[in-house]
Amino acid sequence: MPYYQVVGEVPRKRHVQFRRPDGGLYAEELMGEEGFSSDSSLLYHRHLPTAIVKAEAVTSPPGTRLEPNLPLAPRHFRTQELSTVGDLVTGRMLLAGNGDVRLSYATSDQPSELYRNSMGDECVYVQRGSVRLESTYGVIEAGAGDYVVVPTGTIHRWVPDGQVNVLAIEASGHIRPPKRYLSQYGQFLEHAPYCERDLRSPAEPLLVEGEEVPVLVRTRGGLTRLVYRNHPFDVVGWDGCLYPFAFNIEDFEPIVKKTHAPPPVHQTFEGPGFVVCSFCPRPLDFHPESIPIPYNHHNVDSDEFMFYVGGDYSARKGSGIDVGSISLHPAGFTHGPQPGAVEAVIDAVSRGITTTSEMAVMVDTFRPLDLGQGALSCEDPGYAWTWAR
Repeated sequence: MPYYQVVGEVPRKRHVQFRRPDGGLYAEELMGEEGFSSDSSLLYHRHLPTAIVKAEAVTSPPGTRLEPNLPLAPRHFRTQELSTVGDLVTGRMLLAGNGDVRLSYATSDQPSELYRNSMGDECVYVQRGSVRLESTYGVIEAGAGDYVVVPTGTIHRWVPDGQVNVLAIEASGHIRPPKRYLSQYGQFLEHAPYCERDLRSPAEPLLVEGEEVPVLVRTRGGLTRLVYRNHPFDVVGWDGCLYPFAFNIEDFEPIVKKTHAPPPVHQTFEGPGFVVCSFCPRPLDFHPESIPIPYNHHNVDSDEFMFYVGGDYSARKGSGIDVGSISLHPAGFTHGPQPGAVEAVIDAVSRGITTTSEMAVMVDTFRPLDLGQGALSCEDPGYAWTWAR
């Protein structure tokens, strides 16, 4: 993250003796990215974070295979039809992915086990419900509309309050605010559509007692369950610029033009080989002769994965798209409004409609997305032909 935080107790100087009340030393753990040449945080544990007593390989859950998007076609997936079994980690149903990112959907009402993704950052979008993220850094309470970004290597678990529905974006590297929103020193600039005040991070340590505690670890080699001698939630304090945080889509401030603006104005995060965008309620384009709806477009370098999370998508009326839908428009296909949508919106503007209520989360990837079993099990087979009706 672009700014420094301190939580709990830390010594005045880094890497000096920091003693427990009984006179023993707290154990330092430096969490650092990119070979310690990028953001990092320093955590102080009551016990050694290296002490494990057991390790066992774990078989990957079924449904993790990907298939090419062939024949090439636009797709529509109805997540409303998915019923998952498990928690928000092991119950994820794979929708799409490539070597840069994997996109999954999960519904759960049960806590996950402790989990560490050592392959990359995760960005979990909460579509519905409330959930508590517990981690070595502390606690974040999240609800509908929250993006929760969890850095690589963070031991954490998800504790739902009732049923919760999420879209999980698993990166092969790090997820960050777009560089164009930040100064050379990492502060959000005035033109950015959100800022530091909109981000929520853990406010105090989370201390849990326990011995022989299992943690599911994902690496490029597969899944392992490590058993730690002591509970990893034993951090009395930490400081640095690397930590989990939450950002609510309602706090995104749309950038508007007189005529229709392209998707980069909605960009919220960037990852290796992909971007995440937030489509939020905003004023309609206000040029007197504007067409306040997306033009037909062909993003020749990207696949467009769009999760419709709220509002009314007038441009897609008649396509079957509704809240909970996901559309996939691959490179190689030109897409745009449904037939008759342009005329309908121009008519609505003439009758005094000045805003749009649409809300969506979009992931644009720069390599083709393959399809997972979760998506194929809830596909609308007639979607590709809706522009020709």
